[in-house]
Amino acid sequence: MADVVATNETIVVVGGGISGMTAAVEAAETGKDVILLERSPSLGGRVNQLYRYFPKLCHPTCGMEINLRRLRGNPRIRVLTLAEVQKIEGKAGDYKVSVTVHPRYVNENCTACGACAGPVTTEIPNPFNYNLNKMKAVYLPSAMAYPQRYCIDPSLIGTPEAEKAKAACPHDAIDLGMQAQKLTLTAGAVVWATGWRPYDAGKIQPYGYDRFANVITSVEFERLADPRGPTKGRILRPSDGKEAKDIAFIQCAGSRDRNHLKHCSRICCMASLKQTNYVREKYGDDGKSTIYYIDIRAIDRFEDFYQKVRADGTVRFIKSKVANITEDRESGDVVLHGVDTEGYHRYDARHDLCVLAVGMQPGADIRAVADVKVDASGFIEVASATDGIFGAGCATNALDVNRAVQSATASTLRAIQVVNRMAKVEGQ
Repeated sequence: MADVVATNETIVVVGGGISGMTAAVEAAETGKDVILLERSPSLGGRVNQLYRYFPKLCHPTCGMEINLRRLRGNPRIRVLTLAEVQKIEGKAGDYKVSVTVHPRYVNENCTACGACAGPVTTEIPNPFNYNLNKMKAVYLPSAMAYPQRYCIDPSLIGTPEAEKAKAACPHDAIDLGMQAQKLTLTAGAVVWATGWRPYDAGKIQPYGYDRFANVITSVEFERLADPRGPTKGRILRPSDGKEAKDIAFIQCAGSRDRNHLKHCSRICCMASLKQTNYVREKYGDDGKSTIYYIDIRAIDRFEDFYQKVRADGTVRFIKSKVANITEDRESGDVVLHGVDTEGYHRYDARHDLCVLAVGMQPGADIRAVADVKVDASGFIEVASATDGIFGAGCATNALDVNRAVQSATASTLRAIQVVNRMAKVEGQ
């Protein structure tokens, strides 16, 4: 890491998802030096784990490929993966960012040929698929991974299989002696773009996520529908591997709830509306989707998308806050219990699979590393014009991809203004 050079005119971007990548390329293309830090082995974040965007239902590779091309082609951007921020100290124009870079055990000689993974049999949970399946302990994080470089899980280090992986590599890319490195970066401004994480569905006890195999989350369903996912795009029940053709979607699972997340997570309604399209694509008129909702929040240009789904004969809407879920032990079916508030009819509705539209919460708590104000939900409050640490994307609020990109661009502009202002002061 000796080639990492940073000055008080450098902008450090923390988080390599769509917001962080946007911030990095926007800053670099105005002539600023940028160091982009990502704590996982590759860039892309949650967007990279989507099957499709709403409302156009195009694949994430569209936007991601453009951003990666801009990023790769700009010499002003330095990307550090497996990099974890420990502390941010200082003031606008003069920050010290303490970073730990964890070992990948694979160096820059790697061509992603995959030879190292050949002799390895040890498997670990696959975080890209939300642990729905397993992968080898020597792995490429995803097909769109950047950098395109394999990783070795730390659990393999010191074992005979690690030595086999090293021996199989034809490019001398395996370095089993890699150690964590400590860096202190100087920065004029910091953009905090650490994204979001799904709310822990296991905390919503009446829904039985941690007890019933056929209750899953919306992010897990996204991976099931993806042809590159754990089931090759087949919508199968976790309990028995059977096709799930009758699917319940529960809105506000953990959001707008005093016992969980008080805020509206914004994307959940649109995510479920989008996912009903997956069901139709797989099964046509044989598929059934039922959306249990408090109210549908499809704002601005998304109203047309909502109305299109509403007109689909395979999709049913029930205005209700589901009270609880039970399981038919013999069949594995899930049974939803509640009251349809349009007519106040009680229901005990049986489905093959239940998908919880879980809420969004900040991906990392910035207060652990810096003195920055957050709101009641943990999102970064809008900084004053004199500050030099700026939240971007879902670090500031629950946002969809479009609004996260807009937020990142705005935060980058403010960071550039801080750096320019400090450079002007120093030049006087």
